Amino acid sequence: MSKQKRVIIVHGWEATPESEWLPWLAKNLREKGFSVEVPAMPDTDNPKIEAWTEHLRKIVGECDENTYFVGHSIGCQAIMRYLEKLPDNQCAGGVIFVAGWLTLTGLESEEERLTSSPWVNLPLNFEKIKARAKKIISIFSDNDPFVPAENWKMFSENLGGEIIIEREMGHFSDDDGVKELPAALAAVLKLPGDEKKEGGVE
Repeated sequence: MSKQKRVIIVHGWEATPESEWLPWLAKNLREKGFSVEVPAMPDTDNPKIEAWTEHLRKIVGECDENTYFVGHSIGCQAIMRYLEKLPDNQCAGGVIFVAGWLTLTGLESEEERLTSSPWVNLPLNFEKIKARAKKIISIFSDNDPFVPAENWKMFSENLGGEIIIEREMGHFSDDDGVKELPAALAAVLKLPGDEKKEGGVE
């Protein structure tokens, strides 16, 4: 009997497991036979890299080809920073990034800028991240107020995989009225199990 596939969904900054489209996605994935976890990340109003990656390590345990990740916004950053520290003998089946970012715009307060600074400025090892995920799919919106379009190319060049651009979804947040995200569900269903890693932009 094949091992049940599990999906860990990582919420964004100032969010909870009940925010945005996360409950909808979790419900739909469970109905399709996935085991789904949507952990409450620590100190969500003031997210710290080490705290979030350590929390993910505890939640995930041993990562294998039946382990998938879906991240939203800073949750994508947390997943990347978790993956780059995985041992060589562990590899996720796939990762979906929704509104992931390497650069940010539109932050209004000095506190927001200070909180985001380590996440933006601490380098990522993209080769290790790619080596720890069999497939990566990145979903962006063409009118995201926080994630400039330069990130589309940056994710494509640095992480490969498929880039999906949704129309007028903002930051895929409650403020944008995004309570369902069919593109994310479809992306998870496209992820491989034990197939060989795919490369390049699709």
